[in-house]
Amino acid sequence: MKKVNLILLMFAALMLLSNMNVSKLKDNSVNDYPVYTGNDLGITYSPTKTFFKLWAPTAENVRLKIYTEGKDGEPIKMDNFKKDVQGTWIYILVGDWKNKFYTYQVQIGDKWNDETADIYAKAVGVNGLRAMVVDLKETNPTDWEKDKKPTLKSYSDIIIWEAHVRDFSINPNSGMKNKGKFLAFTEKGTKNTKGEKTGIDHLVDLGITHVHLLPAFDYLYLRVDETNPNTDKYNWGYDPQNFNVPEGSYSTNPYDGRVRINEFKQMVKSLHNNGIRVIMDVVYNHTADAGKSNFNLLVPDYYYRHSADGKLSNASGCGNETASEKPMMRKFMVESLVFWAKEYHIDGFRFDLMAIHDIETMNLIRSELDKVDKSIFLYGEGWTAGDSPLPSDQRASKENASKLNRIAVFSDEMRDGIRGSWSDAKAAGFMCGKEGLEESIKFGIVGGTFHPQIQYDKVNYTKKSYANEPTQLIDYVSCHDNPCLWDKINATCASISFAEKEKIQKLANAIVLTSQGVSFLHAGEEMIRTKHGVDNSYESPDSINWLNWDRKSMYNDVYNYYKSMISLRKGHPAFHMPTQVMISKNLKFFEMPKPLMVGYQISNHANGDKWKNIIVFFNSNAEQQEVAIPDGEWKIVANGEVINEKGLSQAGFESVQKGKTNVPGRSMLILVDKASVK
Repeated sequence: MKKVNLILLMFAALMLLSNMNVSKLKDNSVNDYPVYTGNDLGITYSPTKTFFKLWAPTAENVRLKIYTEGKDGEPIKMDNFKKDVQGTWIYILVGDWKNKFYTYQVQIGDKWNDETADIYAKAVGVNGLRAMVVDLKETNPTDWEKDKKPTLKSYSDIIIWEAHVRDFSINPNSGMKNKGKFLAFTEKGTKNTKGEKTGIDHLVDLGITHVHLLPAFDYLYLRVDETNPNTDKYNWGYDPQNFNVPEGSYSTNPYDGRVRINEFKQMVKSLHNNGIRVIMDVVYNHTADAGKSNFNLLVPDYYYRHSADGKLSNASGCGNETASEKPMMRKFMVESLVFWAKEYHIDGFRFDLMAIHDIETMNLIRSELDKVDKSIFLYGEGWTAGDSPLPSDQRASKENASKLNRIAVFSDEMRDGIRGSWSDAKAAGFMCGKEGLEESIKFGIVGGTFHPQIQYDKVNYTKKSYANEPTQLIDYVSCHDNPCLWDKINATCASISFAEKEKIQKLANAIVLTSQGVSFLHAGEEMIRTKHGVDNSYESPDSINWLNWDRKSMYNDVYNYYKSMISLRKGHPAFHMPTQVMISKNLKFFEMPKPLMVGYQISNHANGDKWKNIIVFFNSNAEQQEVAIPDGEWKIVANGEVINEKGLSQAGFESVQKGKTNVPGRSMLILVDKASVK
């Protein structure tokens, strides 16, 4: 009996101790850290003093170190911060310290963490290891205050061209002097070796509305060393280091933090002057190195999510994921994006693995950016790369798109419907003759909105519509990830002729450019870009990733076709209706006689189009197919080879069609009621 009582007493004591420990852990939980509500984190510079403010609630002490250079050398000044309100620390540095570099060092318990840059740094030295005191007004290019954004009436008008800064100009045949640099986007009159337009003149001629830049913020120097940027070391940039600073390897002088800022702004202004808006690819969902990140060296563990076992969760597939739902991470994201929008005049943001972020944070970002400019476009990948502790109903995923306020998601339904599975380079899609994907194509055609004629149980990745409006869906067939379009065609249609593959290259994006969502093109598709079969080229050399501008001359017919398709879309609002109601009322699908065909009619001068009635067919069969068409006289205005809004003939018969028509193999066909064509 005594032995049992002793065991019970011991058990009770253990439970009490355990509860005390749980209580202590809860009291010290990152969720209980004080939240700073001010808007002055980072530095505030003036010629008479620089004010430093840091949020570090777990620190015992905070040290400031000032350096003359951004790399190497000993500090010229060192002092400790004073503790302030809501977990913050402050320091006032008297005098003019402009263009000097600084780091923070925090003491946690009896240990001093490594030095690190300020997470709110707006300028840094080479390789981003030290922040820089800078007067941002001095970084503005001439007439920056007169920079004017190109007009954008509706998100439905957007046509995106996704590019990597280095890829754009690094090829010897690009004709650009500032190879691999922001400034390449400022050069006019550049040509390839055959005399064809390259660079910004190419973009203007092509007719796109937005350039989407792969990560151009400061990413981990271990990926690309800014002290030696001309080596063949390459990276897409999805390894964040300093979120509020441009990448130094894309500048002409990465040692002077002002240069990269100025040159980035010159790039934006040049694109704006040429009628093109600028989208930044942002990667707030993880950091390159959680243990040594600025976040973790200043406030250990706070900015990240952890699994039940206490380890870092990894929905990013990069070893960690940030916790957007935590107040100070949410605050950081919002303030960072507002900074880019105001200071750099950015027109849109693409969120990497957006489903790692929570819906509340994304909607707050939308509302805060609306205060800056309501035309700023937001979109992202509506999925994660792994599971997350964030509950699925709170994720900014494609499934929850209806809960997002004017934020778009990529449609992998249409993408893989057209081209085949992302996970298998050899898996065929609609474009190469795989049957059963027609409903997935239709899903993209209506911009992911509800349409009564779609059989959602046959759509590849979802069984219901998820977009409130078509402007919430990005229609695309390829991007930087996975095989580029031409490589996918070669992998899945290996047995057909080169000429037939060219037809597919045109057909795939003809589907995209006539669909109701927001159109998205991978840079170089208009000149049959290839990465020579490399499907994940994030660190492949330039010779794999660069735009080979001479291909524009080699495949001029493809280029002209893409250009004509873009012009057709821009000139006819029926192809980019802004609402679900308008689409449901005016767009009706046909029953098709064979598989591998999709057809529909847009009626009633939809969205104010000058054409009253438009018929569109897609045929991925190798042979032409005869199809019935509604009563009346119809003029062919586009097929898989030519686009002519006044009407054209094809395959030996006149452009006017009655009762039936033939859709060429591996082609699209557009007909318009004769009365509308003048």
